Formats: sequence, C-alpha cells, structure tokens
Amino acid sequence: MSEMWATMGSTIASFMFVWAIIRQYCPYELRRFFEKHTHQLTGSFYPYIRISFHEFTGDRLKCSEAYAAVEAYLSTNSSKSAKRLKAEMGKDSSNLVLSMDEYERVTDEFRGVKVWWVSSKVASPPTRSMSYYPEQEKRLYKLTFHRKYRQTITESYLEHVVREGKEIRVRNRQRKLYTNSPGYKWPSYKQTMWSHIVFEHPATFETMAMEPEKKQEIIEDLLTFSKSKDFYKKIGKAWKRGYLLYGPPGTGKSTMIAAMANLLNYDVYDLELTAVKENTELRKLLIETTSKSIIVIEDIDCSLDLTGQRKKKEEKSSDDEIERLNKEIAKREGKEEGASSSKVTLSGLLNFIDGLWSACGGERLIVFTTNYVEKLDPALIRRGRMDKHIELSYCSFEGFKVLAKNYLDVEMHPMFDTIQRLMEKTKITPADVAENLMPKSPRDDAEKCLSSLIQALEEANEEVEKKNDEDLGENDPTIEGSVLSQVTDDSPALPSKKDEKAHSPILLSLSDGVLREVSDEETTIGEALPAPAWAWMVTETPGHVLDVKVTDNSPALSSEKDEKAQYYHVVTIR
Repeated sequence: MSEMWATMGSTIASFMFVWAIIRQYCPYELRRFFEKHTHQLTGSFYPYIRISFHEFTGDRLKCSEAYAAVEAYLSTNSSKSAKRLKAEMGKDSSNLVLSMDEYERVTDEFRGVKVWWVSSKVASPPTRSMSYYPEQEKRLYKLTFHRKYRQTITESYLEHVVREGKEIRVRNRQRKLYTNSPGYKWPSYKQTMWSHIVFEHPATFETMAMEPEKKQEIIEDLLTFSKSKDFYKKIGKAWKRGYLLYGPPGTGKSTMIAAMANLLNYDVYDLELTAVKENTELRKLLIETTSKSIIVIEDIDCSLDLTGQRKKKEEKSSDDEIERLNKEIAKREGKEEGASSSKVTLSGLLNFIDGLWSACGGERLIVFTTNYVEKLDPALIRRGRMDKHIELSYCSFEGFKVLAKNYLDVEMHPMFDTIQRLMEKTKITPADVAENLMPKSPRDDAEKCLSSLIQALEEANEEVEKKNDEDLGENDPTIEGSVLSQVTDDSPALPSKKDEKAHSPILLSLSDGVLREVSDEETTIGEALPAPAWAWMVTETPGHVLDVKVTDNSPALSSEKDEKAQYYHVVTIR
C-alpha cells in the first residue's frame, strides 16, 4: 500500500514538473491551439453548455452592461448560498454590495431547470508593447446548464436575469440631482452637459400638508404610470407623463417634486432654460437624460419669453426710451463673455415635451411649476403635454394637522378649534404655517408654537380687513359706486351754457335718508327717495340739474349719450 502511494506521489510530482515546463517554455499560441482542439473533442461528449459574461467587451474602459446585470442578480442569490463572498461599494451605490468571490460556485433554479454560476478570471496574453498600464486579469461569470434546456435558458432565463439585475441596480444606486451646464462650456475638458450631486431630499407624501384624498389621488396616478410600460406601448404613446404644479409661492411645489422622486425612486434633472442657447442644445440635453427620471422646469413663467398669448402687443415707447433700453442691453451683453442670450423658442420647448425627440428613453416625468398659471400659453399646458394639473393652494386645516404632527408630534390640542376658525377666513401658506410651528429654542413647547401660529393668523386677518377698508376708501371714502347722470331738454332749469362746474364730479353722501353734498360745508341737497328710484336734485348753483339713481351699490349708468343730452355730469354716492 505504501508503495502505491509512493508511486502515485512520484507520478503527480512528475506531471506538475512537466506542466510547469510547458507553461514556461511552450509558446502561448501553441498552448491556445491545443486548448481549442481539446475543448472541441470533449464538447462532443460533454452534455453541458457554458455561457461566459466578460467584464469588459470592446471598449476596455467601459464595463459590460450584461456583466453588471449578472453581478447584481447574483449578489442577491449568492449572499444566501455562497460560502465565500466579497463586499464592496458598488458604483453609484449607497449600499454595501455582496458578490461571489473568485472561483466561487452557486446554484440557481428557473422553472424547474437547474443552472450553475461560477465567478472566474483569465490572465491576459503577454504583449511586447510598452504600456503605462499593466495588463490586468479579466473577470467573468460562467453559466452552465444541460443542453436539453437550451431554448428555455436562451429565450427566458437570460432575459429574466438581465431584467432582475437592472432592477436591483436601480434600487441600490445613489439617486442624483442634475443641473445643466451652460452650452458654451461643453467643449471644455471634462465638462459634461449635466452636473450632479447626490439627491438626499427627505420629503415624502406622508409629510406634505395636503388633504388626504388629493394626496392619495396623486400617489395612485404616479404608481399607475410607473407600472404602465406595456399599456403605453399598446396605445402607441411614449412612456412619459407631464405634471403642472401651480399655486401661490410657499405652497410646496418643490417639495412635491422631491416627494414624487422619493416615491418612484427617480433621479431629478433640474433644467435651467436660460442657460440653454438654442433648440438644438435643448434636444441634446434631453438625449443625455436617463430613464426613471423627472425633468423639472421650475417657475416656467419666469424662465424665458414663453408665456402669455404668444407675444401680446406692447405699448409704444418714445424714441428716447427705446434708445436707452438698447444701450443698456448692449452693455449687459458685453459683460457676459462667452455666454449669449437664449434663443429657445416656444416651438422648441413644445417639441421637447411631446415631439419625436421626447420618445428617446422611457419612464420619464416632465414637471412644470408656476405661480401664475394664467400667464402660460395654452399650447404649453394642454392635455397631452401637461397631462395632470395639480393646484397647490393655501394651507387647509387638514394640512395644518399634518404639519402639527410633523413638527410638534401633536394630533389633538384645545387650540385646534381656534386655529380652524381662523384658517376658514384667513389665507396662509404651508410655508408660513411651518415657520410658526418650528420650535425656535429648546424651551418652545407645543402650546407656545400653536400660540405663535394663532397670533400670525390674527395678524394676517387684520391686514386683510385693513386692506379691504383701504380698497373701499380708494373707490369712494365709503363710496359704494359712481353714477353717470345726464342733463337733457326735459330736465328742469336747463342751463343756458356749459360752465366748468358742470363737468366736475360732485360727491354726495347718503345717510339717515338725506342726500348731502360732501364739501367743506356739508350742504343738504334734498330728501333721498327709497331705492331704487329716480330723483331730480337741484344744486346750489342755479340751472344745474343732477340725475341721481339711489341704490345700495349705486352701479354706474350706461355711458350711451341720449340724443337730447347736452352734457354728462358724474355724481359719486357714498
């Protein structure tokens, strides 16, 4: 027995020695020749098929998409069954990714078919070229399966692996917030069309100050869109959707965008239109965006001259004013070196939203925000471009309760009734509510913050009432309206000629049933008739007759001139 082991050991040692000599002195091409024909010979009897996924194919500096998808797919399966794992931070990933270590083998099963995955690497062939970077070993994954399952593996399993791998990569990636660089900088070294930072905005729909029904409607709309790839393909539309967010400043339009991105796990592209030189650059920027993203144009009514009814006629300016404006524009353009004014047109933006170029990529949202929706061109916000219009208005009591829960961790409080009563008659934005609920020091408790909000609501209510009084005073110090009166041939005491006083307004006061002229000396003009009625009143100046309609609101009379009218006399009733 000992002789057999000695003979076996000697044979193995001799074989290893010969193999070392062959590897050392046998040319690489000759070895490849023998390996090739050996594989062909064994393949005739070997019942299994092997597929390799190399890390780099073609361009040496770019990782293969198939290899990355397989690696992501196996990172989930291998962490459950492999004995040797390697941990690393994936590219653009915020999580630690576990993958198979070299030469590790795992088993996978698909529709009852058993397959084997092996992580391997191959040495690069020696080269005589003097390269600054030494050749590294190439990594690859090998898939092995029985040849009778060839159709199942090639038609279904590989598609399943790539799809699942891409979804895992999307879930593990670090989401980014992009902004476009000025077009004139693109040719410069390492300057890309989009610059980015990690997107870490914490906003969610749960923390938004909004009615629950409206919030749920938006969430369902977004989730339905994200799962409708096959539906959009069936109806023949690009897989994209437009959202118009409009409302007063401080109502949460930007927060809504962040909540949408966090819900769908999308990247955000913040497009600054004023930095885009022309329509061609706009299309190039669109091409460079990825799927699963939100393209945002905030305050579109202020971005470019794209609003209004396609350039309304402007009032004529004097020649001196035009010349002065031209000089200022020329001076401003001279200071902006390398940059030029944007020539993006409304037509170019419309094509960007839903033209042929908008179909590149998929699963993309386009969001516009504005404070003044009435200023936007109807063609820009019609259905099909901006599919869903979402109004974000002033804070409601339901929205306040969400903010109270977020900021103060309070769901009910005795002060809520007072706040609800004040909010029913006072407009206040969610941003103002949040600022008042924000504790300013460690000593600020819920009661103090709620008291601050009540005080802000009362002050806002007083300002509204004061403004209403001022507006009423501007129309007529308690003036209800204006009356346009006529003097005709049928009027008594017709004047023989027009004098200056006949064309000047006379302010009348109606109180206690007596009509008085408001002047330095209040003069009683006459008794007021019950409204509505007509009364002929004679002023202190002989020959002047006023036609006064006495009503609660004193609406203005028609300005049509009667054929017999000599002149008009304006009378204002307070």
